[in-house]
Amino acid sequence: MEMVLYMKNLDCPNCAEKIRAESEKIPFVKKADMNFMAKKLSLTAADESGEAVLREVRRITASMEPDVEVMLLENPSAAPAAEDDDGSDVKIMAVRIAVSAAVFIAGLIFRDSSRALWIFLAAYFIIGLDVLITAGKNILRGRPFDECFLMAVASLGAFFIGEYPEGVAVMILYQLGETLQDCAVRRSRKSVSSLMDIRPDIASVKRGDSVEQVPPETVETGDIIVVKAGEKIPLDGIIVSGRTTADTSALTGESVPAQLAEGDEVMSGCVNLSGLIEVRVTKPFGESTVTKILELVENASAKKARTEQFITRFARWYTPCVVIAALLLAIVPTVLKGYDQRYIYGALSFLVVSCPCALVISVPLSFFGGIGGASAKGILIKGGVTMEQLADCGTVVFDKTGTLTDGTFDITEIIPKDRSESSLLELAAIAEQASNHPAALAVMRRFDGVPAKAEITEIAGRGVKAVRGEQTVLAGNKKLMEENGIENVPAVDSAGTVIFIVENGSYAGAIVISDKIKEDAAKTVSGLKKAGIRTVMLTGDRQAAADVTAKKLGLDEWHAELLPDGKVKAVEEIIEKNSRKKKKNKTIFIGDGINDAPVLMRADAGVAMGGIGSDAAIEAADAVIMTDEPSKIIEAVRISKKTKGIAVQNIAFSLAVKAAVLILSAFGLTTMWAAVFADVGVCLIAVANALRAKK
Repeated sequence: MEMVLYMKNLDCPNCAEKIRAESEKIPFVKKADMNFMAKKLSLTAADESGEAVLREVRRITASMEPDVEVMLLENPSAAPAAEDDDGSDVKIMAVRIAVSAAVFIAGLIFRDSSRALWIFLAAYFIIGLDVLITAGKNILRGRPFDECFLMAVASLGAFFIGEYPEGVAVMILYQLGETLQDCAVRRSRKSVSSLMDIRPDIASVKRGDSVEQVPPETVETGDIIVVKAGEKIPLDGIIVSGRTTADTSALTGESVPAQLAEGDEVMSGCVNLSGLIEVRVTKPFGESTVTKILELVENASAKKARTEQFITRFARWYTPCVVIAALLLAIVPTVLKGYDQRYIYGALSFLVVSCPCALVISVPLSFFGGIGGASAKGILIKGGVTMEQLADCGTVVFDKTGTLTDGTFDITEIIPKDRSESSLLELAAIAEQASNHPAALAVMRRFDGVPAKAEITEIAGRGVKAVRGEQTVLAGNKKLMEENGIENVPAVDSAGTVIFIVENGSYAGAIVISDKIKEDAAKTVSGLKKAGIRTVMLTGDRQAAADVTAKKLGLDEWHAELLPDGKVKAVEEIIEKNSRKKKKNKTIFIGDGINDAPVLMRADAGVAMGGIGSDAAIEAADAVIMTDEPSKIIEAVRISKKTKGIAVQNIAFSLAVKAAVLILSAFGLTTMWAAVFADVGVCLIAVANALRAKK
């Protein structure tokens, strides 16, 4: 069974990871994933163990974070009730920091007087009393290795050896760092909360002659909803009455409003800007575009990248190791050489540096910011692991129809034999009038008139046969011609789908149907090539058609006449070839059709063209482009590279500074002020750097 628990008031990233790790040790639990940004703990547990697991998670959470309330979400996709966050706790802490800092300055002024100790103690308890209380409670619970305990020991130790200013400064700067870190996390969380604004609260459903306002969750497929100007479209559907312009920027990142009329599809989450429209609902609220987008963005941070997984494992061992090193640094020299305050001072510096907060929060915050920045541009990336794959992209493989081409077919050539073009087109229209094949629709669009009625038989994979009195018309591919013994059928080298036409056993001519290349496609290929990324196209179309499209776009490689399993095999061969190269060279596949789902899942990362793509493709993909612009893959790769770069910068900077201070402290060459910078200062710089990913 799957359980999703909402952790109200959870603001400590280090504690969040500890809660996840302890929850995974519960006997009934097979797997635990913590989404710190969404404050959700997802558990995979044995059936019928829900109540026992919930009780145990609540016990674990209470022992680590007593202020956190654990709630079971009956509907994991639904947003939990908004927490009351008026910023009062931040204001109170700001006042405490200011007052403590003022008293601290007074202590520095009167440092040489007999009252200095009492002044510094006053400053210390104003800012650090809650830390001391929390540290004491955690010791009683048997969980000493948390930041409160470390800061308490380090600051009280400074007082013990007579370094009063350092003791107060450690606590003031620790509380300042925690407050600024909380503000940064809240700011990032608000980027998700602001997305929730696109989730509609009500739907106006037409019931006979009246209109009722109901929750969108209760509306059924087939119902007619009324959307007035200025209202959000609550559900996906098709316009049955009215015309309007719609703001789709929240979903697609497009600033230009879309023009919509009767028969057009509309997506939930868009804003109706001008006219009143009536929409027939095509999907329930749980499967609507707005719900899927919110789920993708909110759950993205739960899918950790390799970089995040490394930091999680590293932090688990880092703090205990540094604490042990601090004890050895204080005890061993004292035993060997006798007591010296320098050894104690160095050990206290070790304790200050031992908090892994800079790493634990800044790396996930980097990926979360990148995911948020991409979603603002209409690119939904399902997790940090996908961002890493996109950042390491070396080959992009495209489906052809619907991805590089519009997927709308037009007649590009009419090649008659011994008759006029209009006569040949009329024969084609007689045969194709009952078919929904894109090629047949292209014929009917070009034919000016109403074709004569005929008895039509579709021949799977071949074409159609139309019988009208003594007239028999065949329209189809070369195989249909061969099976019916039609001789003297010329070869047609034109790019596109060729429909051969036969009347009463005699060859009449051919019509060529071609798919139009997207205006955006050439820009996409050239942009990827400039980035040093190889481009490949896979298609089920004829080789001649594939050749023309590939050469026009300047693709590096292409393969035609492939069935879905053929595409999977081609992608596997590309992945195997890339894996033999020393540099990171991931294979990304971009497609839109339901037959692309297997390939999307097989590639290192699959990208679905969500604006026109099928639900199956979107579900199978690791990222979704909400418009039909393939060039957004360039933006996705750029954002992913930048985000991964920021995460690596934070790791390198944090570890380098902490390592340098630890080494210097071990030899007594630095002060506790440097240790404070290595903890609080590094954390703030890393978090500030992580927030750049949102831009």
